[in-house]
Amino acid sequence: MKHFAVIGSGITGVTTAWVLMQKGYDVTVFDRNRYPAMETSYANGGQLSASNAEVWTSISTMLKGVKWMMSPDAPLLFNPKPSWHKYSWMMEFASNFKNYESNTIKTVEMALAARQNLMAFAEDAGINFDCEKRGILHIYASQKEFDHAHNVTAIYAKAGLMRRRLNAQEVLEVEPRLKKPLIGGYFTESDFTGDIHKFTSQLAEAAQEKGVKFVMEADVTSVDHDGQNPVVHWQDHDKTKTDAAFDGVVITAGVGSRDLAADLGDRVNIYPVKGYSITVEMKDKRSRDAAPWTSLLDDEAKIVTARLGEDRLRVAGTAEFNGYNYDIRADRIRPLTRWVNENFPDISTKAVVPWAGLRPMMPNMMPHVAKGKKQGVYYNTGHGHLGWTLSCYTAEAIADVIHQGHNQ
Repeated sequence: MKHFAVIGSGITGVTTAWVLMQKGYDVTVFDRNRYPAMETSYANGGQLSASNAEVWTSISTMLKGVKWMMSPDAPLLFNPKPSWHKYSWMMEFASNFKNYESNTIKTVEMALAARQNLMAFAEDAGINFDCEKRGILHIYASQKEFDHAHNVTAIYAKAGLMRRRLNAQEVLEVEPRLKKPLIGGYFTESDFTGDIHKFTSQLAEAAQEKGVKFVMEADVTSVDHDGQNPVVHWQDHDKTKTDAAFDGVVITAGVGSRDLAADLGDRVNIYPVKGYSITVEMKDKRSRDAAPWTSLLDDEAKIVTARLGEDRLRVAGTAEFNGYNYDIRADRIRPLTRWVNENFPDISTKAVVPWAGLRPMMPNMMPHVAKGKKQGVYYNTGHGHLGWTLSCYTAEAIADVIHQGHNQ
């Protein structure tokens, strides 16, 4: 039996381990945290959203970024402080404008395929992750944004995703709790939501019960190669240094994947794009009754919502290009709370839990699912803002690449 190491226990790492285990591999997962799913897979927006699969590589996105540079609470914030990695990444990002439509279509296709895998994983593992199959509603108060949505919808249709155009009254019929004046929306009934942390944690528990080994509080300092096999070097919580050779390794380390790839002679040009969320703890009946059950995406504000059970509302958004920085900034959290107050004034925001995570973003906005240069080295990383949406597809995809390579 081939023994594989998986570096990282976020959503991509745990789903990768699960699929490899199902295909008959012996799997060991490494992570620097004490528990799985404690970083970017901890408190994201909750949406499993093929309808949010439009890639960002467009001139309009770039122009918005320039416009918002001087506003600390803007949906997209770019720190202009010089950094070769950041500016070279942005140049490569711009070079992918020509691939905007084709990459959007590919991403939608992956998202649609991932839905079936995710629900199959949940059923096989007996997972309860606060799944709500009530669709995702994109809302618009700006005619310019709504017109853009018409164009995006036509691209989505080429990938097989259908969503329904709504006027202002029809938007309120789907989600009557909305208080914001709107001109229209798009409703994707087939999209759904859930708690990424619950899903990943419970899938990790189920994988462990089936024989997957989890080595936690293990900081992987490097991965090298002895000519035959990849060798993982890690440091335990007590600073003990250890290494072990494996038949193969899958790098699923989020924003840490770039440095590990460099150890192995591969270029995986990931940049960390920070996202923020708040979890509104709805402790009173008035708040619970006022909160939306339909998942929302405000395209102008770049804010998403997901109802996580009876008494939690997740609200997430913003993109911050500011390097490897995990600070939770008050000026970035404030717009999320303000959005709740403006759109759902009867929800109490007294009890709000803020969070920030670093999205691993490739300049072409596509996940990097590929074999490395050296024997037994593979990557499943770089999912950006769509790790929750795409991971159950890419886990199967990288397992297929591995299986083919080991059976040639």
